[in-house]
Amino acid sequence: MNHAEPLVRFSGVQKTYDGEQLVVRALDLDIQRGEFLSLLGPSGSGKTTTLMMLAGFESPTAGDILLDGKQITRTPPHKRNFGMVFQNYALFPHLTVGQNVAYPLTVRKVPKAEQAERVKKALDMVRLSGMADRLPARLSGGQQQRVALARALVFNPQLVLMDEPLGALDKQLREHMQIELKELHRQLGVTFVYVTHDQGEALTMSDRVAVFNEGVIQQLADVESLYETPSNRFVAGFVGDSTVITGTLQGSGTAWALQLPDGQRLPGLNVNHLAPGSPAEACIRPERIALHAASAAPRSPALRATVARAIYYGDHLRLMCDIGAGQAQATVKLPLTRADANPHPEPGDAVLLEFPTESVRIYAPPTVH
Repeated sequence: MNHAEPLVRFSGVQKTYDGEQLVVRALDLDIQRGEFLSLLGPSGSGKTTTLMMLAGFESPTAGDILLDGKQITRTPPHKRNFGMVFQNYALFPHLTVGQNVAYPLTVRKVPKAEQAERVKKALDMVRLSGMADRLPARLSGGQQQRVALARALVFNPQLVLMDEPLGALDKQLREHMQIELKELHRQLGVTFVYVTHDQGEALTMSDRVAVFNEGVIQQLADVESLYETPSNRFVAGFVGDSTVITGTLQGSGTAWALQLPDGQRLPGLNVNHLAPGSPAEACIRPERIALHAASAAPRSPALRATVARAIYYGDHLRLMCDIGAGQAQATVKLPLTRADANPHPEPGDAVLLEFPTESVRIYAPPTVH
């Protein structure tokens, strides 16, 4: 086995249900051994269909899926030997926790003594020691999700597939489970493929993220690259928050700027290599915008604005600012510390918003279908 080759390869994979509309358009994707890969996107973007084709519950209309270099496109799900975790847990209500976890071993005819040992180890791993005799109905949502996870890991699969597994949990428990899953992945070294529509979840847990929209991977990158250098307007808007300013692209070579309708200019990076004069949108992360008093003289280009709303988040203040000229409100994040002696901006205050050139990314506007 050549370990340089990916564990899974999708090659030219397409999927249509009605023979007309492609849910997955032309998927080329390599999944590396031992990585935590998230498939992220809105509803209907093709991410779940991709996972279901990998699991074997759906068949591609065209293209190939390879596991360790061998065709598995027509291999039935139970012969793929993958662990699966679903949002609804899919536990058997009449079986105890231990019996639920042992189920994949029973199906594989593993001897009883070995089953008991492996079930105990799997339950210890997900911190459910001593719970083997309980019925699922007596467990909390978080505990039930851990049972589903133990069941997916108990037979040592080479790949664990997860479809929005934390979607039914409350916010605090979900965040706690994200950290647990990441830690479990680090300990086990198994390959995780994780479907989610929650960009925060994808950034927290993954080694790499594939962002899907309209059946196409828009960008595949490590989490930092995805956040700092989105490859197009869709990714910039879907992953993290962005302040968006519309205008016309001006410039040439490496010197580009967005010209606003009122004549102001914002220099930035021409990400999609647009031609001068093209309609364009500049995106900047709200925490990269520096806020100044209206009388200041900032180093980078700045726009005059009026604070419309100030929203308190505990660790930061989020300001919604009107910049006029028919633009959407600009969002600015100000970190808060206990030692913050400066008075916070109030609605109605005139301010200057400084846009550091290296943080301004100029894109082709999103296409509307």
